[in-house]
Amino acid sequence: MPIAPLPARGEWFVDARSSQGQPGDRALRVTWHLEMGCVVLSSWRDGGCVSTTRLSPDEAARLISVLADGLAAAAGDGMIESATTG
Repeated sequence: MPIAPLPARGEWFVDARSSQGQPGDRALRVTWHLEMGCVVLSSWRDGGCVSTTRLSPDEAARLISVLADGLAAAAGDGMIESATTG
């Protein structure tokens, strides 16, 4: 099955377990499909999609909230540097 081109509103994220982000490793692809009213999270391994999850905009907002809360906790524990402005 050919790989669909990445829509204008999307991004790749390399799995932290991957060996330095080399081709063939695991990745997460996030793509907005405005025409379908959803965001698609797809898991990739060895250049092929192995699973997908469609989220409504409300569910995507909840996911963002969970990620933001986790990042704030990690910053508070010194796991990452706090974001700064200016």
